[in-house]
Amino acid sequence: MVTTDSQTVRLPLVLILAAAGSSSRMHCGTKKEYLPMQNGTVLSQSARAFLQTEHFALVIVAIPAGHEAQARSAFFADGTVAELLADTPIQFVTGGATRQASVCHALEAASAALNQSDSLVLIHDAARPFVTGNLIKKVIHTAQHYGAAVPAVIPTDTQKKCNSDGTIQEHLVRSKLAAVQTPQVFLLQTLLSCHRLAAQQHIEYTDDSEIWDAFPETTGHSHVHVTAGESSNRKITYAEDIDLPGTRQHSMGQIRIGLGSDLHRLVEGRPLVIGGVTIPFEKGEAAHSDGDVLLHAITDAVLGASGLGDIGTYFPPEDPQWKNADSKTLLNIVWQDVRANGWQLCNLDCVLELERPAFSPHRDAVIASIANILDVPREQIFVKAKTNEGLGEIGASLAVKAYCSCLLTCPSPKSVSLRL
Repeated sequence: MVTTDSQTVRLPLVLILAAAGSSSRMHCGTKKEYLPMQNGTVLSQSARAFLQTEHFALVIVAIPAGHEAQARSAFFADGTVAELLADTPIQFVTGGATRQASVCHALEAASAALNQSDSLVLIHDAARPFVTGNLIKKVIHTAQHYGAAVPAVIPTDTQKKCNSDGTIQEHLVRSKLAAVQTPQVFLLQTLLSCHRLAAQQHIEYTDDSEIWDAFPETTGHSHVHVTAGESSNRKITYAEDIDLPGTRQHSMGQIRIGLGSDLHRLVEGRPLVIGGVTIPFEKGEAAHSDGDVLLHAITDAVLGASGLGDIGTYFPPEDPQWKNADSKTLLNIVWQDVRANGWQLCNLDCVLELERPAFSPHRDAVIASIANILDVPREQIFVKAKTNEGLGEIGASLAVKAYCSCLLTCPSPKSVSLRL
């Protein structure tokens, strides 16, 4: 198994994006994975969520026969995907007649590419573009310990088991039920062995967790562990599940305002970092991270508007991994989760309280830095600075403070998942 008595062995990761279906229920003239979304497509949005969260030894996209050119175009529609992919190999594998067959083809390709060495394979429906980095990390962590893990949520509706005549056979206990999502994560070689047995027996299963449980002798009687899923991690199945430009359902949707602020003491021996830009000065922010008050205020503002939590729950100050962390990285992690939940930025308006040094010579660089982190036009960002006329800790150059208000829109409002 993955764990030993003394330590957990971290296996290489392989990502399989299942995109070989026909999308017949969409009735929109193209595969749903190729539809526009954010700065790319549904497929590129799904890929981006994984690539910005973890490093993968291999990425495989299962596609219909003859679709490689279209799939490749959709995969790289968001320019940042190629940058995130870096030197990671990618293969486009022709799927089969069923999802199960498509995943099996992809597993065979992954096994061959890795020379049959073991790894953890993440199998994700490419039509679930709202998956967050937080969920990805949770499922990987569970699978690293147990060898097999899936995310799931408790159904919101009361569930019944029915007879063929339409009458209720059994009243199920909702708290004991789980609506399973993806990514589902398994030991690659073990899951491939189970898929081969299922193919030999010509048995179709509903998902990979059922295939895993169907062959306990192969899996060593290891059960699939469930981790908490996210209600926002929905699958696009029908046209109304996604806002398409030019259709009646495309609208402004929800509008949310967020407010963030941060304050840090100024001390000697630390760099002064504002909005991701280091500004020459004899003092800098005293903080657990790099102390960038402006990016911290922005981070809290977008979290507040989206309802996803706050900076303290995302990056606890007592956690040593965030010691001296680059606030650009922290904001990027949060912003990808915010975008994955469907939110888009209208504008940020920021105020910096700083007595010295003068901020105006650095304003353009700071605005450009923030726009680059959020991948938005510079026109959506504004930062202005105020002195305290020599009054208080800020006026004495003992502290720096920042405020940020932001306006987010969500064309398709969906429930969010707090990071606890």
